[in-house]
Amino acid sequence: MSRIGKKPIKIVSGVKVNCKDSVVEVSGKLGTLKRDLPPSISLEIGGDEIKLKSNSQKDNNLYGLYRTLINNMVKGVSEGYTKNLELVGVGYRAQAKGNALSLQLGFSHPVEFPLPESIKAKVDANTKISLTGPDKELLGVIAAKLRKIRPPEPYKGKGIRYAGEVISLKQGKAAGK
Repeated sequence: MSRIGKKPIKIVSGVKVNCKDSVVEVSGKLGTLKRDLPPSISLEIGGDEIKLKSNSQKDNNLYGLYRTLINNMVKGVSEGYTKNLELVGVGYRAQAKGNALSLQLGFSHPVEFPLPESIKAKVDANTKISLTGPDKELLGVIAAKLRKIRPPEPYKGKGIRYAGEVISLKQGKAAGK
């Protein structure tokens, strides 16, 4: 049995949690998130805590996973999550236009990247992108798709990278002489 799954989840003030027909709905000031639960996992909502119960030995491996997912939902609708990206390269720029990002990444044309409604983007100094949203999973997927447009190349390190990411650079042709 998972040790993580046994820990209760604290419900922050201003967050409402409902469980109906094995669908968990968490709502707060930043939005509403829903997730389906396997039938063998049930929730007990009491006071300001949520406890998970596993009814089947077969699904004990999912027990800790769903506890963490529900905890991320509670934290997301109350505080939110942030992912920071950096553009490295001469002439690389980003601009937030409504619910989309316009990126100049050395291609012959600007790249328009639409964002889901729950994800907000803020651009600082034309090279730093800050993505915020309540859904941690969706935020990570969007950040990964943005990075995939122009991943950092191994010789000069130009491209889109996560803030704080270290790119190990290769030496060029002159290194062999």
